[in-house]
Amino acid sequence: MPTVKKRAHPTDERRERGSGTVLALGLAVVVMLATALVLLLAQSAVLASRAAAAADLAALAAADAHRGITAGDPCAAASVVAARHAAALLSCLPRSDLSVEVRTEMLRRTLLGPATGHARAGPPP
Repeated sequence: MPTVKKRAHPTDERRERGSGTVLALGLAVVVMLATALVLLLAQSAVLASRAAAAADLAALAAADAHRGITAGDPCAAASVVAARHAAALLSCLPRSDLSVEVRTEMLRRTLLGPATGHARAGPPP
């Protein structure tokens, strides 16, 4: 007995029309969302690095002022240096061992929140 090939019903073909376009659009949306997420995370990483650098430099300036190497108040020196690096000084704590602990926050924020930095500087051991 010969095998009979089943023919597709004409309405089946119509239902499949355009499905590739829908899949391509869905894939494009997923790729765009992934790209946006990667860019957001990269921006946050850059701002976190800048906040850490601002905290490091502010702590060094404050430690120099606290030790008497430069004139002025340690926390005022830290604030000036942080401002030069587009950051705000959140806290400045001069210690009795002539070290200074500093916390900074970048003035620019991301959707993930503020970027903060923390550093401590003082005389060599």
